[in-house]
Amino acid sequence: MNQTEVRLRSLKHLIIDLDGVLYRGKEAIAGADDLIGFLRERHIRFLLATNNSTKTPEQYVERLDKMCIRVHADELLTSAQATAGYLAGIAPPGTRVFVVGMDGLRTALEEAGFALVEEEAEYVVAGMDFAVCFERLVQAALLIRAGARFLGTNPDRTFPSERGIIPGAGSLLAFLETGTGVTPTVIGKPGTAMIEQALARLGAQRGTAAILGDRLDTDILAGKRAGLVTLLVLSGVTDEAQLPSSEIQPDLVFRDVRHLHEVWRAALDG
Repeated sequence: MNQTEVRLRSLKHLIIDLDGVLYRGKEAIAGADDLIGFLRERHIRFLLATNNSTKTPEQYVERLDKMCIRVHADELLTSAQATAGYLAGIAPPGTRVFVVGMDGLRTALEEAGFALVEEEAEYVVAGMDFAVCFERLVQAALLIRAGARFLGTNPDRTFPSERGIIPGAGSLLAFLETGTGVTPTVIGKPGTAMIEQALARLGAQRGTAAILGDRLDTDILAGKRAGLVTLLVLSGVTDEAQLPSSEIQPDLVFRDVRHLHEVWRAALDG
């Protein structure tokens, strides 16, 4: 048995990224539904942990269902939820928050008991917003300059879509940082706060847990920092040509989730 098979056989818990792993834009990646079915069949607990803060877990369930990928809302952890959880640990309910973001982020913060406001905010929380206007970014910058603490959901500079690679939440954070001189506290991957929440939800031990993603600088780096086995698929942002020169190296590399499923099944059946 080779080292890949040995590592895969030891895994009992899996944290899975979404964009570039299970789907790209509105298109499912071949084999995504089969991988989820395999994990259920083999009683390997999983959590879909995405840096994308734009949607609620329920919206993700609906989106995935349209791609024939069947999951439940409690099997999802978004960077919006992770950010709301982090903020709940440092600020009381009712704290005034200005949001640059979409339904996923606004809902998570509201459910955590924060007051979403347009003025006199104590925190500015920013994530991806596909419809953001310049004036909203101006207001966020002014509030940060006035003393509001600056939080970001995730640092992804780019976003894999069906149209190609487009700017991501990290690009909006960079805009605000450049305009204010204030560096945000970022909660999503590669930070470990989101990973710690995922492990707690799964009841997982580091020795039997892995993270599956398509980005070296977020998914794989987060896994490395948290002491997890790191699984990279080449179906999203990272391509094979980038690996030799990268300082961040995954433990195992697969073409896509179908390839991972085939190798993992063979390892368990062998």
